Amino acid sequence: MIEKVKSLKEEIKTKIENASNLKEINEIKVIYLGKKGAMNELTEHLKTLNNEEKKEFGKILNELKNEINQLFEEKINFYEEQELNEKLEQEQIDITLPATKIPFGSPSIIEKIVEEVEDLLMTMGYDVVDGPEVEKDKYNFEMLNLPKGHPARDAQDTFYLEGEELLLRSQTSPVQIRTMLEGKGQQPIRMICPGKTYRRDDDDATHSHQFTQIEGLLVDRNVSLSDLKGTFDCIAKHLFGNDCETRFRPSYYPFTEPSVETDISCHLCHGKGCNICKNTGWITVSGAGMVHPNVLKNCGYDPKEWQGFAFGFGAERLAMIKYGIDDVRTFYMTDLRELQNFDRKEIKHD
Repeated sequence: MIEKVKSLKEEIKTKIENASNLKEINEIKVIYLGKKGAMNELTEHLKTLNNEEKKEFGKILNELKNEINQLFEEKINFYEEQELNEKLEQEQIDITLPATKIPFGSPSIIEKIVEEVEDLLMTMGYDVVDGPEVEKDKYNFEMLNLPKGHPARDAQDTFYLEGEELLLRSQTSPVQIRTMLEGKGQQPIRMICPGKTYRRDDDDATHSHQFTQIEGLLVDRNVSLSDLKGTFDCIAKHLFGNDCETRFRPSYYPFTEPSVETDISCHLCHGKGCNICKNTGWITVSGAGMVHPNVLKNCGYDPKEWQGFAFGFGAERLAMIKYGIDDVRTFYMTDLRELQNFDRKEIKHD
C-alpha cells in the first residue's frame, strides 16, 4: 500500500506540472481530492487496518495530503495571478485622456445672501447664533413687549401648534431674547440670527408663508442710533456697492424705541426714480431701531446702564433687489434655471 501511495504522489505531481491553465488544475484537484477521488479511497482503506497500521499509514497519508494541497495551491495562485495580469493588460485605462466633465453645484441665492451678511458681520465681531423654529409664545411675543391681546400679533398671522403657547416662530427675534437671557444682564452682545420664519400668508409674487430672516442685535454701554446707522450703511454698501446711499425714516415696532424703516438708494436708477423704486429713488429693505427698555428689562439688562440696537432683513427681499428677481416663488421652485442666470463665480462658495 505504501508503494501505491508513492505512485499516486508522483502521478499527481506530474499532472499538476503538466496543467496549462487554471481550469485544468481545478479538474485535476477534483479527480484526486474530490469525494470520489483517489485520496478519499486511501482514507477509506484506513478502516481495514489495525491500530498500529492505522497510525503508520495515517501519518504517511497526512504528509501526502499536505504536500499535494500545497502543490495545488501554488499552481492555482500562479494561474490566478497570470489571469489577473492578462485582464489588467487588456482593460487598462489611458489616464492621459480628458476626464468626463462634472458640473459643479451652486448654493441657492438665499444662502449666498445670508453668507455675505454673515461674513461681513463676523469681521465686525458678531457671532452667528441659531435657535429653534418651533418656539414658545413667551420668547416669540411676550418678552419682545408684545403681550397677549396686542394688535401687532394679529398682523403677524402666526402658525400656532398647541393652543397659544407653542408656535412656528414668526421672526428670528426669539433667538435674540434667548441670547440676552444667557448674558444675564452683564455681558455685551453682538450677534446675528439668520433662519427660516413662518407666517400665515397667501403665496404670490411678493409674499410667502415661509421666508428667511437675517436679524442682528448689539447690546452694550453707550450705544446710540448713529451706531445702528453706521452698521446698516456698511451692510448696504457690502451688498449693493459703495455708491449705495442709505437713510432712516421714523416707524413703529413694539420691541424698539425709537424705530426706523431703513432705505437704500435705487441701484437701477441711482435715485432718479423708476418703476422698481416707484419713482421715489429709494427702496425699503428692513426695519430697525433701538432695543426697547422693556425688552432689556425682560432679559435682565438695566436700560439705564445698557443700550442696544436691532435690525431685521428679509433675505428674499435683498436677493430680489440685488438680482432683479420679480417673483419670490422663484427661490422655492427647485428650478435649476434660476442659478444658470447668474455668474457661477459670483455665487460659488469661497
